[in-house]
Amino acid sequence: MTEKQKIYAFYTIAALFVITNSLVILTKESFLFNFVPLLLIVFFALFFALDKALLFAVFLVPLSVPLQEFYPNLDFNIDLPTEPIFVGIMVVFLLKQIYDRNFDRKILRHPVSIAVYIYLTWGLITVITSTMPIVSLKYWLASLWFIIPFYFILTQVFRKKANINKFFWLYIIPFVVVITITLIKHAPHYFSQQTANYIMSPFYNDHTSYGAMLAMYIPVLIGFIINKELKISLRVIASIVLTYFFVGLVFSYTRAAWVSLFGALAVLLILKFKINYKFVVIAGLIVAGGFFGFQDKIFFSLARNKQDSSTDIKEHVKSISNVATDASNLERINRWNCAIRMFKEKPVFGWGPGTYQFKYAPFQFSYEKTIISTNAGDLGNAHSEYLGTLAESGVIGMLSFIAILIFIFTTAVKNYIRANTYSLKIITASTICGLTTYFLHGFLNNFLDIDKVAVPFWGFAAIIVAIDVYYIRGNNKEDNTLKNTTNNNNN
Repeated sequence: MTEKQKIYAFYTIAALFVITNSLVILTKESFLFNFVPLLLIVFFALFFALDKALLFAVFLVPLSVPLQEFYPNLDFNIDLPTEPIFVGIMVVFLLKQIYDRNFDRKILRHPVSIAVYIYLTWGLITVITSTMPIVSLKYWLASLWFIIPFYFILTQVFRKKANINKFFWLYIIPFVVVITITLIKHAPHYFSQQTANYIMSPFYNDHTSYGAMLAMYIPVLIGFIINKELKISLRVIASIVLTYFFVGLVFSYTRAAWVSLFGALAVLLILKFKINYKFVVIAGLIVAGGFFGFQDKIFFSLARNKQDSSTDIKEHVKSISNVATDASNLERINRWNCAIRMFKEKPVFGWGPGTYQFKYAPFQFSYEKTIISTNAGDLGNAHSEYLGTLAESGVIGMLSFIAILIFIFTTAVKNYIRANTYSLKIITASTICGLTTYFLHGFLNNFLDIDKVAVPFWGFAAIIVAIDVYYIRGNNKEDNTLKNTTNNNNN
């Protein structure tokens, strides 16, 4: 085909698309056909540039919207355009591995990966034993298209060190757009606490997942600012964006996210001062023992706090410990108690992945219900990543998930200690501090079934494992080359 014929073909195809799209909009009143060019680009990228398709998918995550936003009466829901892309990436990758079988065995044998296998295998077993097998199968498959692309495949993408920072910024940049839209919509309501609960829709379901991601990326932005190996212009941009994130976090009124940042600070101090993990474990056991030993006095003291959620920041902070009248706090306790009762009835296999919201209603006690309680399960799940897994997949399911977190954390600590460059220490510290915010947030909410949270969570885990395999223990030529060239080309 000559150059002239290529030009004619391009304009012909473009004209056909415009005509077809116009007809669809006029006759069907639907704008979904606008996604066709995007889908075609992604389709070809899946086969010829899988790494670029994966990073492009990361960019789309903060901007994705639920299908029910366009068709509210549907019985099912997926995030567009991201989840179909995730499925495509997973399928193409698995087909290639069936043919090539060349995936790095060092990643496959890593402790974090082994814990993931156990988690997924037990999840599949509990799909079979589930009280709602179809629901559980859909939930388990969704976990596959999050974990395979954004944990396993991303470890290979991160063999190029430059891609780690790209991964961070490809989420941060569109997230800035979402924050801007949210603040603009929030302003006419005088940034009220009540409006903050839903104003970030349709991009984020509510203020809790929105706030969780703001908190998760704040340590990353701080890492960019203090990394002296980066260009000053990039550090200045990171400072401006960090301020913007803090503004967004304050007006999200997400108390769990605020608290999680203090946990991240504690982890940073542990890394910085090289505090032996044994002392950390002992301190944790002492705190836990003190809580259970004096829980009656503690709850009596907390019951005296009558401060409810408020637009006033000081009052809103005080409401964190209100377990007497604050409806949000009381509803969490109600959901937690339901999860524990569900676990006691099915302690080994649980009720099945994704079933909590459909099964918890009979386990509510009338005296524990609040003004926001519901039997429909339409206001969140168990409000705990740990108790939710306990109710749905039993004790083995919860322990396997905790094992993933433990191996991620211990790997990150070893990375920080062994890292031979300042940049690697900063990346490791900011990544594990970001993950820590979600480890703590997981006690109060559960979001790993949505793309907004699952992609950063598994992506951060992939960064820690990739650093361990390719930059701490790795001695191959590619890794050494990357170490030598990154400072010149990527800083």
